[in-house]
Amino acid sequence: MQTETTAGDTSPRRSPISWVPTLYFAQGLPFFVVMAITTLLFKDLGVSNADVTRWVNILGWAWVVKPLWSPFLEAIPSKKLIVVVFQVFSAITLGVVALVLNLPDSFVVVIAVLAFTAVGSATHDIASDGLYIATLSAKQQAEYAGWQGAFFNAARLFARGGVLVLVGALERFASPQHSWSSVFALLAVVMGVLALYHSWALPDTRTAGPAARSLPEITSTLWEVIVEFFRKPGIWFAILFILLFRAGEGQIQSVGPLFLKDPASAGGLGLSTDQIGVAYGTAGTIAFVVGSVFGGYFTSWVGLRRAMVWLVLAMNLPNLVYWWLAVARPSDMSLISAGLAVEMFGYGFGFVGVILFIMQVVAAGRFTTAHYALGTGVM
Repeated sequence: MQTETTAGDTSPRRSPISWVPTLYFAQGLPFFVVMAITTLLFKDLGVSNADVTRWVNILGWAWVVKPLWSPFLEAIPSKKLIVVVFQVFSAITLGVVALVLNLPDSFVVVIAVLAFTAVGSATHDIASDGLYIATLSAKQQAEYAGWQGAFFNAARLFARGGVLVLVGALERFASPQHSWSSVFALLAVVMGVLALYHSWALPDTRTAGPAARSLPEITSTLWEVIVEFFRKPGIWFAILFILLFRAGEGQIQSVGPLFLKDPASAGGLGLSTDQIGVAYGTAGTIAFVVGSVFGGYFTSWVGLRRAMVWLVLAMNLPNLVYWWLAVARPSDMSLISAGLAVEMFGYGFGFVGVILFIMQVVAAGRFTTAHYALGTGVM
């Protein structure tokens, strides 16, 4: 494998293709576990839809406020160390969830452990994005942006496809609690393996530069980062745009699976867990990959400004799909799968718009990494 070293960094620099896809898969997996599949976990535990959506939305605040502690991570000279440590931390917390699910009345404890998972995952996001920006040239960042987005969202398809299929299969032979416990144990192993691999594969940002800064200096930098961010021209319109860009899709992410699983008498489609997994894991996966690749090439061809209208329209395809599913209430799995494939194509095509907008418009300036974290936190 091709390697190289840089001044002040004695570790080999392996080709980005050896670590960018796995790094962003590891970034996405805990996020989608917390924000997507736990809705169905709690549903199987008998928790009401209102309680599920409320608690999942509360857990999601970890990613919203993550920029507040991003400057404190600068006190640690190695971003690789932070990445690997928090991947191990995610593996541990997911393993604890697997154990706790075997206890009676485990809902409150599971929520508490998942809160640690969420905070650890949000911290990992900051470090992994910082590693990506710090170790790749501008040309390489553009070249591997497609891999970055594809594998982050591959984690979503893995969680909502493969994981749900496995849960559905296990539920034929075991209780929902034991089925979900086995799956969370598997997720813990996956994160542990990724941490082990990244301890070898990731480049190290540690240099022979200045010593770590003091707490007052870091606090001062945090204040400077926030002030400069909100002084950017048009920043409030940019924040509003980011919020609205994914507003509909964000609601579908948390409420959509509940609608698919609820019985027809409660207004849903009455699908089993494995049916949802198959629909997202087959047609949904293919549609997402096609949409992502096409969206990237289309934006590169016409430019972000000219492409944005089409990207916004594509990002709203999921809203139309779920409106049609709610009105038509199809029972044919081929029709439902086709609808979810359209949803995933629109999501894959349109998602590139908000990422490039944050990179090129919001994050430009002195504090690129911190401002990128602020932008994605808003998202």
